[in-house]
Amino acid sequence: MSPVVTGTGRSPRAEQVGTTRRQILDTAERLFAERGLYAVSNRQISTAAGQGNNAAVGYHFGTKADLVRAIVRRHTERIEPLRLEAVTAVEGAGDVRGWVDCLVRPFTAHLAALGDPTWFARFAAQVMTDPGFRAVMVEEALATPSLRRVLDGLRRCLPDLPDDVRAERGDMVRDLVVHVCAERERALAEGIAPVRPTWDDAATGLVDAITGLWLAPVSGRARTPAGE
Repeated sequence: MSPVVTGTGRSPRAEQVGTTRRQILDTAERLFAERGLYAVSNRQISTAAGQGNNAAVGYHFGTKADLVRAIVRRHTERIEPLRLEAVTAVEGAGDVRGWVDCLVRPFTAHLAALGDPTWFARFAAQVMTDPGFRAVMVEEALATPSLRRVLDGLRRCLPDLPDDVRAERGDMVRDLVVHVCAERERALAEGIAPVRPTWDDAATGLVDAITGLWLAPVSGRARTPAGE
């Protein structure tokens, strides 16, 4: 006998598994954003997600690193078409500001589209400040073709910066985007009116700041750590 399928072509069991996974991802993202990665256990996530089985997180996602990767991937997959559209609009004629725009606005547009409240920016900030999990987010981001095209475009039009200065400013840019968005998200969640009223306005402020950072003069060389 053929298995019963729903209108979407999926069996009831597959639909149930999909719903459970979404509940776990939503709950884990919120708890990680609010409390940090190490302060939240798989058991706490399972309970908060309404799962009677305390091992549900491990069953559906494996390790905590696998769960973090699944959360990141769910968002990068939605950001990717937005960034591809932005890249297509500037490729071939983009200046520094145009490429920075491609870096920032797809992220803020995605946050805006999620509605209110959101947790992804604060989740990203927690991940990026944790040495044990930062590599997961970096790997997932760099796996997207659009981000690689943005970084290539930036490299082509940036001024001739020393390698150590370029690397240093790249770290600053990453931290600026993540933490400015996280702070704005936190303010919205707490009912505090942010300086920039919309995510699009916030993107403009970030693009201004990052463009200035990349084009700022170099008044001294970044030091290479001893022994390297």
